[in-house]
Amino acid sequence: MAGNPTLDWIDIVVIVGYLLTTGYLGWLGYRGTRTAADFLVGGRSAHPVVMAVSYAATFISTAAIVGFGGVAAMFGMSLMWLTFVNILFGILLAFTLLGEPTRRLGHHLSAHTFPELLGARYQSKGIQVLAGLVIFLAMPLYSAAVMTGGTVFVVTQFGISFEVALLVMALITAAYVIPGGLKAVMYTDTLQGFVMILAMIYLLWFTYSSLGGIEPAHRALTDLADLVPPTLQAIGHEGWTRMPAFGWGATNYDLWWTVVSAIILGVGIGVLAQPQLVVRFMTVRSRRELDRAVPTGAIFILLLVGTPYLVGSLSNAWFTQHGPLLTGQVVKEIDPASGHALVGLMKEATPGQWAPVINPKTQQPTVVPMAIASRETARDPAGQTLELVKGRSPSVVYAKGEPDQIIPTYISTALPRWFGLIFFLALLAAAMSTMSSQFHTIGTAAGRDLYERLTGKPGHEPSLLVMRVAIVIGLLAAVTISYTVRQEYVVARFTAIFFGLCAATFLPAYIGGLFWRRATRTGALASMLVGMGVSVFWLLFIKSREASAIGLVQFVTDGKTSLLADHPNWPMVDPIVIALPLAILTLVLVSLVTRPVDPRHLGVCFPKEQGR
Repeated sequence: MAGNPTLDWIDIVVIVGYLLTTGYLGWLGYRGTRTAADFLVGGRSAHPVVMAVSYAATFISTAAIVGFGGVAAMFGMSLMWLTFVNILFGILLAFTLLGEPTRRLGHHLSAHTFPELLGARYQSKGIQVLAGLVIFLAMPLYSAAVMTGGTVFVVTQFGISFEVALLVMALITAAYVIPGGLKAVMYTDTLQGFVMILAMIYLLWFTYSSLGGIEPAHRALTDLADLVPPTLQAIGHEGWTRMPAFGWGATNYDLWWTVVSAIILGVGIGVLAQPQLVVRFMTVRSRRELDRAVPTGAIFILLLVGTPYLVGSLSNAWFTQHGPLLTGQVVKEIDPASGHALVGLMKEATPGQWAPVINPKTQQPTVVPMAIASRETARDPAGQTLELVKGRSPSVVYAKGEPDQIIPTYISTALPRWFGLIFFLALLAAAMSTMSSQFHTIGTAAGRDLYERLTGKPGHEPSLLVMRVAIVIGLLAAVTISYTVRQEYVVARFTAIFFGLCAATFLPAYIGGLFWRRATRTGALASMLVGMGVSVFWLLFIKSREASAIGLVQFVTDGKTSLLADHPNWPMVDPIVIALPLAILTLVLVSLVTRPVDPRHLGVCFPKEQGR
C-alpha cells in the first residue's frame, strides 16, 4: 500500500524519462512545423488513429479523472449517464454527423481554426472576432480546472506544495506546445492516451478485486445508502447506486437538477462545440479517416470516462471496508443493526483525553456517517467519561469540503506505491494532452482570429510569435485562477461552466452553418450574442453557487445568493437549459427575416460534387 507521500530518486528517474519522451515527440512536432497550416491544423495529414486518440486524450483530462471522479464519489453512479452522453454526442454524433461536414467545409473555405470556420461560413469578420474573443477570455477557466486536477494529485501523492506542483505543471505544458503547434500536441496526445488507458484498466481491475468482484462491490455500495451525508440527503441523494430524487419546487430535488442539467447536459452537449476538438476534424484528408477513428475514440472515451466515475462511486465502499479507522462520538444512531451512525470525529488532545475535530472551514465539529467497528470508553479534557467508537467512513474527505482530493486520496491510500507513480504519469498525460490543446487553441484564437483580423491583413500568414505570446498569456491566466480558487469541487464546476458557455454560444451557429443554408450572418451573430449573454447573466445572477462566489448578485438582492433564491430548484438549473434553446430560436427567427446568404458563396461552401 501507499506509504508516506515523498518523491524519491526512482520516482524522479521515471518521471524524467517520461518527460524526455514527451519532449522528443514535441521536438518531432516542432521539426515538422514550418508553416502556419502545420501549426494550426497539423498540415491536414493526421493518421486516423492518431487523430482519434488525440481527440479522446484532449477530451479526457484531469477534470474528468480527478474533478468528476470526486463528484461521482459524492453523487454516485448517476454520473455514468455522462459517460453514455459523452460517447453518444462526443464520439458517435460528433464523428458521424458533424465530422465530415466540418472537414469538408474547412477544406472548401481554407479555414484553420474554429472561429475562422464560422467567420468564413457566414462571411463575417465580427463572428470570427467574437468567437476568438470568447475562446481567448473563457478557455483559461477550463485550463485552470485541468491544471488544478493534476496539481491536487501531485500534492497528495508526493507531498509537494501546491504552488510548486502548479508551477511544474505549467512549465511542462508550455515547453512543448509553444514551439510545436498542433503536430506536437497530437504526437504527445497519442503517447499520453495509451498511458492513460493502461492506468485506467489496472485501476478498474484493482477496485473491483479489492471489493470482492463486480456484484459484491455494487451490492456493498447499495447497502451504504443510509450513510449518505445528511447535507446530500437533504437535496435528494438517495444512495450511490441510484439517481437523485426527481421533481420540481422543493429543495430535495436540487441534486437532480445539478447532476442532470449542469453535469450531464452541460458537459455532454457542450463537447460538440469545443473549439479544440472541432479543429481535429480539419486535420484529416477524407471521411474514411473519420469513420476509421470512431471505434478507437469510443473505446478510449468508455474507459477513460467510465473508469473514474465507477471508481469514484465505489471508493465509498472501499473506504468503508478498508479505509483508515476513525475515532469519534456517536451523534445519532442511523441503523444500530448494521452499526451505522452519525459520528462526531474526535482526536486525542493529550494522552488519554479526547476533544472534537474542528472543521477549519466551518469552525464546527466534523460529523461524518460511519460504519462502527468497535466501542470503547475514554475521558474528555474535563475528566468526564466518554463512549468512543472506532469505524470507517465513506465520506470523510468531502465532509471536509475537499471532493477534488477523493480520487488522489484513494490512489495514495489504496493502491501500491508503484501504481501511484504510474497514475501520476497518466494524470500528467491527461492534464498535458488537454492543456496543450487548450493553450494551442488560445494561441490560434489570438493570432489567427483576433490579431490577423483586427490588423486588416486577411489571407496573410498569421504571426506565430503572436500565437506563442498568447499561449503564455493564457497560461499565466490559468495559473492565476488555479492558484486563487481551490474551494469545493472547483475542477468539475469550471469545466461545466466552460462547456455550457461554448454550447450556448457556438452550437446553433456551428450546426446551422453546416446543415442549414438559410442560416444568415445576422442570425448567427445574434444567436451567439444571445447564447453568451444569457449564460453570463445566469451565472452572475441566478445559479447560486457561481453567483454567490462572484458576489455581484448580493449587491442587487441585499445579500441573497440568487435572484430566484426564493424559488426552489431554479438556482440549481444550469445556464445551458435556458441559453441554448433561446440561442437556437434566435438563429432561426433572425435568419428567416434577414437577407439570405449569397448563392455564389453557398456554392463555395457546399459544392455539388461531394467527393469523399
